Amino acid sequence: MNQTKQSKTTLKFPKNFLWGASISSHQVEGGNHNQWSVWELETARTRASQAEENYGSLPVWGDIKKQAMQPSNYVSGAASDHYARYEEDFALAKKLNLTTLRSGIEWSRIEPNEGEFDPQALEHYRQYFDAMEAQGITPVLTLWHWTFPEWFADKGGFTKRRNVKYFTRYVDYVSKNIGRNFAYVITINEPTIYSVFSYQQKRWPPEEKSLYLALRVLSRLKIAHKKSYKILKKRWPRVQIGLAHNCSYFYQGDDSIITRLTAWVLDLVGNRYAIHGVSKYQDFLGLNYYFANKVIGTRVHNPESPQNDLGWTMEPDKLRPMINHLYNQYKIPILVTESGVADMHDQYRQWWISESIKAMSGAMADGSKMIGYIHWSLLDNFEWSEGFWPRFGLIEVDYTTQRRTIRDSAKWYGRFVAKMRNI
Repeated sequence: MNQTKQSKTTLKFPKNFLWGASISSHQVEGGNHNQWSVWELETARTRASQAEENYGSLPVWGDIKKQAMQPSNYVSGAASDHYARYEEDFALAKKLNLTTLRSGIEWSRIEPNEGEFDPQALEHYRQYFDAMEAQGITPVLTLWHWTFPEWFADKGGFTKRRNVKYFTRYVDYVSKNIGRNFAYVITINEPTIYSVFSYQQKRWPPEEKSLYLALRVLSRLKIAHKKSYKILKKRWPRVQIGLAHNCSYFYQGDDSIITRLTAWVLDLVGNRYAIHGVSKYQDFLGLNYYFANKVIGTRVHNPESPQNDLGWTMEPDKLRPMINHLYNQYKIPILVTESGVADMHDQYRQWWISESIKAMSGAMADGSKMIGYIHWSLLDNFEWSEGFWPRFGLIEVDYTTQRRTIRDSAKWYGRFVAKMRNI
């Protein structure tokens, strides 16, 4: 695919626009014990045996077959060893001229047993974010990215409203004791995706299949966000708080009434339902963008190509109307908190970032307010139920040696950011 060249003179971004990358604690840290790591051990052999059925039609099957059919692929284990190597990773982010990193705190480390908080774990994260800022990188803190302590899972997790108090207790403890302020905080990552995949589609733990449970969990997560928002605002009055929403842009393939109605319903269910009721408790709207969906009649008819390694159709140009749609609906500044591509051969990533940059510049020219762009991901990582084979990282990780290698697309991104920052 031809790589699009960007010109500083044709793209306009504010001086304080954030340029960065994102990671999540369970996917990169290594050594975590939580409800997800327990599930990994319970299901790894089954998922390995189903690999060809699940991934055999992908263009990269020949490249991933050996790895995908190994149970070890589905156990996070040491992951990217970021817990121990974070200073090395921050130095690489600095080398790429990034101004921000979105990263998280692992609840199961902070409160491994109910009501028992680990001050050493909290001290680790205090040093972690100090080291990030020492590199001139602004942290965007994520408090919950789908994993939680096993004891919380035993209580039913977010299926029960009374359990919300355990999450807000964790939020209160961290904000009270971490001994620092944050400019940006994300309370909850992708509440809709987590609720549907875990409680309706049986793809993630606890592998339930109940629309009622999925809606109930989503409702509890919205309550948890609102309560956490109030706690954080009281502790850090100047902090900017948001949710990170996974939103797909639904666009019409024709102008029929049924097509327009279907696109409207899909947008309502897939995007706006999770935002309604909490929009007043968001200082920014975190947008995780990976998909667009072309609607014709009552069905989605996406183009067959180009596709990334996971078989997802890639339409980064649709980020522009997605941003405009959300901003016009809610009038809240947009922070792209994730956007990226599974691309083990690094053939699409530069194009994806380039097109995304043009889309964001266009959206701001259209009148939408934006805070920044945080690419997914800084590092290759453990990609949940798919395991290690999908490669989203700006930085390649050799999981045998933990050696880091900056990809060519990342070098291009770093040069572009340097131009935007005039460095």
